[in-house]
Amino acid sequence: MNNARVAVPPPRNEPILGYAPGSTEKTAAKAQLQAFTDGSVEIPLIIGGREVTTGDLGTCILPHDHQRHVATYHRGNADTVNQAIAAAAEARADWSAMPWESRAAIFLKAAELLAGRYRQVLNAATMLNQSKTVFQAEIDAACELIDFWRFNASYLPEIYEQQPQSAPGMWNFVEYRALEGFIFAVTPFNFTSIAGNLPTSPALMGNTVVWKPASTSVFSAYWLMKLFEEAGLPPGVINLVPGRGGQIGNPAMAHPDLGGVHFTGSTEVFQGMWRTVGANIAGYKSYPRIVGETGGKDFVFAHVSADPEELAAALMRGAFEYQGQKCSAASRAYVPESLWNGMRDQLVSEVEAIPYGDVADFTNFMGAVIDKATFEKLKGYIDRAKTDSDADVICGGVCDNRTGYFISPTIIQAHDPHYATMETELFGPVLTVYVYKDSEYEQTLELCDRTSPYALTGAIFGRDRAAINQASDALRHAAGNFYINDKPTGAVVGQQPFGGSRASGTNDKAGSSLNLLRWVSTRTTKETFAPVRNYRYPHMRER
Repeated sequence: MNNARVAVPPPRNEPILGYAPGSTEKTAAKAQLQAFTDGSVEIPLIIGGREVTTGDLGTCILPHDHQRHVATYHRGNADTVNQAIAAAAEARADWSAMPWESRAAIFLKAAELLAGRYRQVLNAATMLNQSKTVFQAEIDAACELIDFWRFNASYLPEIYEQQPQSAPGMWNFVEYRALEGFIFAVTPFNFTSIAGNLPTSPALMGNTVVWKPASTSVFSAYWLMKLFEEAGLPPGVINLVPGRGGQIGNPAMAHPDLGGVHFTGSTEVFQGMWRTVGANIAGYKSYPRIVGETGGKDFVFAHVSADPEELAAALMRGAFEYQGQKCSAASRAYVPESLWNGMRDQLVSEVEAIPYGDVADFTNFMGAVIDKATFEKLKGYIDRAKTDSDADVICGGVCDNRTGYFISPTIIQAHDPHYATMETELFGPVLTVYVYKDSEYEQTLELCDRTSPYALTGAIFGRDRAAINQASDALRHAAGNFYINDKPTGAVVGQQPFGGSRASGTNDKAGSSLNLLRWVSTRTTKETFAPVRNYRYPHMRER
């Protein structure tokens, strides 16, 4: 048995590859995209390390070419959920008792596999099934997930080293136990890094997991499971159970051994899960931990002193990268009248020129939105804005689903600060701008704070430091991640721990030790070296 006090390799952020013409990574990415085009993969459930099939098949389509698919997959049901819970229970004792260095080593190896030969596998899977450009896939499916695994492993000994004081003659210590029961990880379509982090961060702390990925991202989830297996993750530690939300979620949430929920997705679904936990609370073995990152109506707020070119670039990248399908995407902007009048036409011209289409064409900046339901929702809001007197569609607004679910990058100018697209999370390439009077900076800051129930990300642009400080104070609770002269997207693990409050979630900060602490239950032990030998206290003597 190793008795060394082991130091985890210092974490470093994975460098982002550029995919320049003639680069090896560009050649490798295109080759992997081609290898995935035949659609012959059949994805099973993976329970206790075994492949399980149900015959209830779904299809992994390409959103930018929805007649094509890259795989079929088997959907789970109540029976397979219970199988996965049983497999997690069987694996739990050995996994939680495994030395923490061994658990960390598995995920550090996973990081190296992803940095190496799995890099283009996960990038290409994310590009095709989730319609990401190669750069968006690179920063997500490769770099961010590598960072999660490296930094989480480094936080592990830091947590374990947090110990209490000991008085003379005794020794106090705290152990960080895995939770009793299984963790139910529910992951979204939009970030493969989140899909990889939500099941693995509890697992690193000794928990076992039932993982339900979004039905629109099963392809990349399957390749993550193959990577976990190659990294040495024991069977049953993470169990993959794709399927329809209710068919997987209802039996999992009702199970008495539910130990925790790790969720990223819509606010409505998360609130429903929280209600379910409340309704079932008397039937659980212990109170489940509930960790969730949900919606956002993220803002960019410009002061009159802002640089118009910097602001325009941030709006374009913040609103339209990955088709605005980031929970952190800039979806509402507050711009002073004098600044807007000078930049509006140039901004519109640049947005109209943004190329979008098939992500296998590396010249495109955007792909398609994820599915038909999303397309129809966005089209409805855009069509309404075209006719409403309270708003104008000043660029974009083209919706075409003949080949793929394409929405052109769209800017709506709202004349009413409470117009629907200023308040509603759309999750698409739609930015709504409200133009305020230069003299109403303070009032508009207050308006920004109270307009949305969300509090995920936000940004302030300006060169006037007093104005920046004023915005930071006024918007203190409006964003869990706040940016000064930068777009409100692109949080980096180890640099900007991510999460928001209000209707945006529990703010448990993925990418920090705060998140990992949610997946342990501490036990304090006191050992006394010279116990008392008489029950009497001194005050009981009269002389």
